[in-house]
Amino acid sequence: MSNNQQIKKLHQAREQALQGGGQEKIDAQHSRGKLSARERIDLLLDKGSFREMDAFVQHRSNHFGLDRKRYLGDGVVCGWGTVEGRLVYAASQDFTVMGGSIGEAHAAKIVKLFDLALKNGVPVVCLNDSGGARIQEGVFSLAGCADIFLRNTLASGVIPQISAILGPCAGAAVYSPALTDFTFMVHNTSQMYLTGPEVVRSVTHEDVTAEELGGAGVHGSISGVAHVTAGNDAECMERIRSLLLYLPQNNLEDPPCRPASDDPLRTEEALDRIIPEDPLKPYEMREVIRLIVDKGEFFEIHEEYAQNIIVAFARLAGHTVGIVANQPAVLAGSLDINASEKAARFVRFCDSFNIPLVTLVDVPGFIPGTAQEHSGIIRSGAKLLYAYCEATVPKVTVITRKAYGGAYIVMSSKHLRSDVNFAWPSTEIAVMGPDGAINIVFRKELEAAKEPEKRRKELVAEYVEKFANPYVAASRGYIDDVIEPHETRPRLINALAMLANKRDTLPSKKHGNIPL
Repeated sequence: MSNNQQIKKLHQAREQALQGGGQEKIDAQHSRGKLSARERIDLLLDKGSFREMDAFVQHRSNHFGLDRKRYLGDGVVCGWGTVEGRLVYAASQDFTVMGGSIGEAHAAKIVKLFDLALKNGVPVVCLNDSGGARIQEGVFSLAGCADIFLRNTLASGVIPQISAILGPCAGAAVYSPALTDFTFMVHNTSQMYLTGPEVVRSVTHEDVTAEELGGAGVHGSISGVAHVTAGNDAECMERIRSLLLYLPQNNLEDPPCRPASDDPLRTEEALDRIIPEDPLKPYEMREVIRLIVDKGEFFEIHEEYAQNIIVAFARLAGHTVGIVANQPAVLAGSLDINASEKAARFVRFCDSFNIPLVTLVDVPGFIPGTAQEHSGIIRSGAKLLYAYCEATVPKVTVITRKAYGGAYIVMSSKHLRSDVNFAWPSTEIAVMGPDGAINIVFRKELEAAKEPEKRRKELVAEYVEKFANPYVAASRGYIDDVIEPHETRPRLINALAMLANKRDTLPSKKHGNIPL
């Protein structure tokens, strides 16, 4: 065969690989409001930067008619490219090839990608659109899935891992996204579930649609499995690109620093007026964040889930920071099971990847009640406590209004190795709020008083005088400085600059036993 013939054969093979399951199936994908595997890659990565590997891989199974269904690439497009010039590895499942099902060869391609990423310290983005393990390959497909899960686990805390669910993701296939750092979903076209609607219907007799069972709305707001949701595939790719710009390439690098786009000495007089005079009145913590960070821009994680706490990436003087903030506008900013676990996982991610933590505190306590207690609020609160204690990155805390009880301790207090703790003048730090404290401490006195309401008011006023300020805590060094709200941004930037070379260690051990 001549060189020209060999090159022609190569071109034909490449063209065949580009077609996936064929144009008819690609058109069907488009009709469902979904992009093809390669179109997604093109949107995710910088134009012209993608380099594919294993385009000619095929499965080796001959059972149940698979000998007549051999496609180049075996239903997943793998390779590398760049996002804003920074290297990224990507795997995009192709639903047009046997429903994107995961077979032995399919899985081996993804495993190879992860092994390369680990060796080179590069983030991995997996674009999932798969019906799950390939039934026709039996245990070989299950073994392939398990090989991927092992790589997800080994890569955890070493390189950032991002999953996007862009179609069905069922059965064993859901565990890989669940093991990654961030999971994105698309409304109306993506679903995640261990057992589909048909199985649910036959076993539990529940009549439920795929979207009701495991759609983006469910996982974005109820289960918390999805960290970010999007309206379509293109928006999803753009949001992944945005997130990657906040993250380092691996756990040995610092997060990227962008040229300063905002005055580091900028003050905001609006912050002086943001706390209501009525201590029971809510305010919007996102507005506090917006006024503090560079250009008012931040990337929120779990925006629709456990909304009583906010977690987000932002920049201060061009440097990435992770923000954890109580949200007074939802449940008064109280901590519950979902909020505690949401924040704990975010803190641990930031600590894994050298991202400093800024904690904004306005917390009246943990939500009481049998539902929370019986569901394990003690264990969940301990997760957040553990995460802050374990974190060795720079930690700066600002208490804006309330910090009561165990929640004061948990929210990155000085006692958990927080480095710099500020408080606004409006801060109240105490075991509990005035009314509750008086009812407990002076119960007998109030019962015996001739004018109990008058005495109650006197005792509450005394309690407020002693604790409705930050100075008692500051007198013990638990608060490093009481600052005016408008100077919060420059004080945070200054504190983080001072902590830039922080070194902290943990006792030598294999790993701790976080209360899961």
